[in-house]
Amino acid sequence: MDELPIGRRVAYWRGRRKMSQQVFADRLGKSKSWVDKVERGVRRLDKFSVLYEIADILQVDVQLLMGKDPERRTDALNCIDQVEVQEIRAALERYDSMSAYFDAAPYPPPLDDMRKAVNHAWLAYQYGRYGMLTRALPKLLRDAQAADAGYGGEQAPEAAHLLGQVYQIASSVLRKLGECELAWLAADRSMAVAQRADDPLLAGIATTRVCNALVAMGRARPALELNVTIANRLAPCGGNDASPARLSVYGMLLLQGAMAASRIGDSATVDDLINGAEEAATLLGGDHNHYWTSFGPTNVELHRAAAAVELGDGGRAVEVHQLRIVEPTFNALLPERRAHHLLDIARGFAQVGDVANAGEMLLRGDRLAPSEIRCRPIAHEVMADILRRTRGAPPSPVAELAEHMGVGV
Repeated sequence: MDELPIGRRVAYWRGRRKMSQQVFADRLGKSKSWVDKVERGVRRLDKFSVLYEIADILQVDVQLLMGKDPERRTDALNCIDQVEVQEIRAALERYDSMSAYFDAAPYPPPLDDMRKAVNHAWLAYQYGRYGMLTRALPKLLRDAQAADAGYGGEQAPEAAHLLGQVYQIASSVLRKLGECELAWLAADRSMAVAQRADDPLLAGIATTRVCNALVAMGRARPALELNVTIANRLAPCGGNDASPARLSVYGMLLLQGAMAASRIGDSATVDDLINGAEEAATLLGGDHNHYWTSFGPTNVELHRAAAAVELGDGGRAVEVHQLRIVEPTFNALLPERRAHHLLDIARGFAQVGDVANAGEMLLRGDRLAPSEIRCRPIAHEVMADILRRTRGAPPSPVAELAEHMGVGV
């Protein structure tokens, strides 16, 4: 962004705010022709008063318009900016269902449209398109809340189910982008809604989102206890069936419990939970995406490697990557899962001092799902570590990626 002419930066942020040139011109008190000339670089922007007015209308820091953002935070990387964070926060602060209890509910969107929108959002997440997703989330949250408040009778459980899914999507992407408190709020909402949807499996997968947010906030022990408790309730035994969906949700609860255990250094519990998930994956018989879990034998191995990294055993993580993960099945996974794993293996290589391979893993992940590498704070930490420990200049592809990420030595 800081290499673009100032007019192009204005055009970029105007586009992010979904403003036409005419609407922008009207708010600025200028003509559409004036705006067009500025954005094309025909007319100079050389008055600070006008720059500050433009920044105020576009709701961005004036430094971004001037190309002077030394920290190059994720809000300058087409991932998420603070205006979008505030819009998501405002959507999460709505209580349409409570308002509907006292007054007429807002007119709800058609459930067919909601199903399509929610499926699209899940795909955006699993393909690692976080910028697109965060821009769509405020409206999706409002629509899903209106549907949940507006539909009763036989349609009420489905409307609640869709809202629960939207909260889970919001929680997952917010956690990745470092907005942990909001991620926890959205995940907590998803658990409450799942009970109204009368779907124990939706409640189970919502539990993993809550626990992921807790781990991100440094609360790994309660996350471990909650994951294991709900996994035991949903285990495919006793009166519970062993359907593919149940096996998937149960397996993910165990895997997320293993990740929480790895954060507190409990390697014995990590092994026990991953072994339990491996048994569930064997019963499942392959890699599937029930309840958007991507659960199966391959995902078990990805978590085995990730847990090793969290335990500080980078060598073990690299060994799992090289010996236990089969390339054809790995390549069949969705981009977010693969890029996430390559980020974990980059951390593993960095732990054993192999910064060359660590950089290569980041490059591979960036080719699959750029937002997973460029937008996540943990990826920035890995890249900074690689740059610090590289003798001489880093390879040009790594240096270029670091520049795109806004990471310097």
